[in-house]
Amino acid sequence: MYKSEQLALNIRQLIENGAWKPHSKLPSLREQSHMSGYSLMTVLNAYQELEAQGLVYAKQKSGFYVAEHFNSQPVHTASSLSLNSNIQMNSLVFRYLKSIQSETVCPLGSAFPNAELLFNAKLMQILAQHAKRKSSYFSHDHMPPGHNELRKIIANRYCLQGIPTHADDIVITSGALDALNLSLQALTKPGDFILLQETIFYGAWQAAERLGLQVITIPEHPVSGFDIASFEQALKQYPIKVCWLMLNSHNPIGFSVRHEIKQRIAELLEEYQVYLIEDDVYQELYYGAQKPLPMKYFDKTQRVLHCSSFSKTLGAAVRVGWVYAGQFSNAIQHLQLMSTVSASPLLQNSLVDFLSHHHYEKHVRLLRSQLEKHKKVFYQQLKQRLNPACKIHYYSSGYFLWVELPINLDGYAVYQALIQQQIGIAPSQLFRSEHVKQNFIRLNCSFAWTAEIEHAVTVLAEVIQQHITAHEQLEI
Repeated sequence: MYKSEQLALNIRQLIENGAWKPHSKLPSLREQSHMSGYSLMTVLNAYQELEAQGLVYAKQKSGFYVAEHFNSQPVHTASSLSLNSNIQMNSLVFRYLKSIQSETVCPLGSAFPNAELLFNAKLMQILAQHAKRKSSYFSHDHMPPGHNELRKIIANRYCLQGIPTHADDIVITSGALDALNLSLQALTKPGDFILLQETIFYGAWQAAERLGLQVITIPEHPVSGFDIASFEQALKQYPIKVCWLMLNSHNPIGFSVRHEIKQRIAELLEEYQVYLIEDDVYQELYYGAQKPLPMKYFDKTQRVLHCSSFSKTLGAAVRVGWVYAGQFSNAIQHLQLMSTVSASPLLQNSLVDFLSHHHYEKHVRLLRSQLEKHKKVFYQQLKQRLNPACKIHYYSSGYFLWVELPINLDGYAVYQALIQQQIGIAPSQLFRSEHVKQNFIRLNCSFAWTAEIEHAVTVLAEVIQQHITAHEQLEI
């Protein structure tokens, strides 16, 4: 962890603990440097990071102050648990994805990073070499559980994070969504209760709808992201069979859950004999020096199935994922042979070469740096353009910004107005089951700040302002 990140974390904890109240002034740069022993530049970087997260704000020629909303937000309680027994998400997602798929639509609603950042010439060279070899197509090594060497490489990457892993624990899949769906199908039957976060990747809702599952949702915590009290209450109150959670670089909001909360989640899983399917597809897209630990690290009783993929780092065409399946390996392979069968043998063989020669590490380091730079530019530009009543949720990972519109605005209406102008965004109705007016939108910030992107963001700000003005006129 960089020094500025450590200092920002220390200050954040003081704010969370109430040591610094809303609108109280932080020590000056020079005072903080003297107290902490860090350089002035390190202190400035830490303060700017906290400002980007919305925890503090700056006054010109005055200094930095604790933001009001950080401590004034009400904490959700267990009464916010919700039972969702009649999920209808597939049609909405289908219509949405069809609406943004044209190349003429500005892709601020895309779930994938900018393809230009993901393209890797070395991988393409390796793919071309394998494309000339019959063995890369006809080898049976790609069949479930997948290419043995690729599974060994993935297992070694777990071991480097302190997670004992054998190649036999890994099942290669056709992307992360395939891994997640196979895991959920292996662990449930129609009518079972599963637990989701209230706001979560729409693939989880689609899977629950398809399998006929009862869904209990827990709210997000306004500070930590994950409401551990509601989680425990849900496990007490309902016969939860499986949880499907995203705890690192959460999509769509962006938070990563602290390690002590993950440790408590693991303890509760064991206490209530519940399994967890962990969606960790953004695991490589962290900022700074320290990769966040997955829930699998805290899993001492084999209750976590960890799912990830190369598609968010190497592109949608590299649809190769995996699940750390452990004791459920055979069950998942059985289901796989009845559905997707296997991931592309050409891709599996190519990834073995690409990963074996450490090209991947170099690629993701550059990718993380570029994503961080682009996201910060987006954040600053949005702050300048959006009505101050809009709140931008910034977290130090991934490539999404979660924008909270004024409470009376409808994110879906904003999406509909923008898609007519060939600008795509993702409204919160895609990520929450209740089909009512919701005032959030997700923006993909992985693009360089070009004239096209600037125009799209300017139009976005204008459309939001038009909706705000229209509502104000209705209230007069």
